[in-house]
Amino acid sequence: MEFWIKAAQLVLSLALLVTLHELGHFIPAKIFKTRVEKFYLFFNPWLSLFRYKKVNGKKKYSWFTKTPPKEWEEDENTTEWGLGWLPLGGYVKISGMIDESMDKEQMEKPAEPWEFRAKKTWQRLIIMIGGVTVNLLLGFIIYIGVVFSFGKEQVKIGELQHGMAIHPYLEQFNLHSGDNVLEVNGEKVCHINDVNKQVLLHDAQNLKVKDGKTGKIKTIKLPVDIGKRLFLNGAYPPFSLRNKSILVDSVLADTPAKKAGMKKGDKILKIEGSDIVFYDQILKNLYPNKGKKTAIVVLRGKDTVNLNPNVTNEATIGFMPKFQSYVDSSAIFTKQYSFTESIGVGVVSGFNTLSDYVAQFKFLFTKKGASSMGGFAAIGNMFPPVWDWQSFWLTTAFLSIILAFMNILPIPALDGGHVVFLIYEMITGKEAPKKVLEYAQMVGMVLLLSLVLYANFNDLYRWLF
Repeated sequence: MEFWIKAAQLVLSLALLVTLHELGHFIPAKIFKTRVEKFYLFFNPWLSLFRYKKVNGKKKYSWFTKTPPKEWEEDENTTEWGLGWLPLGGYVKISGMIDESMDKEQMEKPAEPWEFRAKKTWQRLIIMIGGVTVNLLLGFIIYIGVVFSFGKEQVKIGELQHGMAIHPYLEQFNLHSGDNVLEVNGEKVCHINDVNKQVLLHDAQNLKVKDGKTGKIKTIKLPVDIGKRLFLNGAYPPFSLRNKSILVDSVLADTPAKKAGMKKGDKILKIEGSDIVFYDQILKNLYPNKGKKTAIVVLRGKDTVNLNPNVTNEATIGFMPKFQSYVDSSAIFTKQYSFTESIGVGVVSGFNTLSDYVAQFKFLFTKKGASSMGGFAAIGNMFPPVWDWQSFWLTTAFLSIILAFMNILPIPALDGGHVVFLIYEMITGKEAPKKVLEYAQMVGMVLLLSLVLYANFNDLYRWLF
């Protein structure tokens, strides 16, 4: 059931984002009297689930067809609206434009007044950036709506009696679970997520910390490449709220925990002789024993059981905990905003999302980053296993902004690739040679298809192994 709930959210989110993105191209194209031949939600190779078109003023429909009915060709001035079967995106086919259709025959003919190539350069530019603009604005609008409707979660850092859970990797910099990070680069902390983003993504170096044992304030200086170090060592999230749950909810198949005899309902009491009170202490005690056997004592019913699982190189043994509530849940609150206040907070959230995503690209060009790329399964897993409208809209807003950023990259076959050639034309006063446009489109399509296949192969590999 969880799979179908996630899948439904993914399809609904993509349908919304793709439709509005393509409308961002369609509307300015119609304003500038450019013929739009097709408008499709999802791709339709070999088969369209549904087609609609006005032919000589009459509404025509077609279901489950490979090609449109022959009589539809009688009216070339109207748009064919359709629904494809492959939910990987969508498209608008604009007359007189080199796109994925690679209609070279039409491009060899003289330009017609209703074609894209016949329009002024600035008009073509507006048509091309329309989709990106809509996705960017949509992301901001959703963030504004979510902030106004649900508020924004914040944490009273000073009231975290048990401090933060801090990844063991950071102990070498004098940071330990139980400490409280009060400021990052001189800015007060409103949520632990802010600390994670600043340290992991933006390499924040200066932390003002309240020591969990002494209560004294200490200043921590982190390396300039702390984000990359954390990523390569799998130390993320570096900071989190502490959870007292140490019950085993499920044991993953073919894992050290399963082989050692761990069972659902077990309560972890000790690891290597150390008492386990908080969930983060499990990682703290497994971390120094990576690749080794470790001694674990669990409570099973009324009996104590000794287990000796091997610890993986990722400092895991293969179980899912049963989370209940944070030990300092009283310090977590939701701040409500007026509609006017929500505009400012929502716009800032949108810009921060874009900034954080761009910052992640430094990890992509590492072996670990390349192998962690994910496709549609990874995107689907971003949605919660239960239907929650706040999470759905937040994820959709994130995807909308990311879609805008990815589409504006100067890669042929993407909107950004077309924009590059249009800017070249505006600067030089000359159109790029048609052969260059054709070859660029083909190269871009091959590149994008390769990336999509690679990302989804990673999803399949992680699922199988």
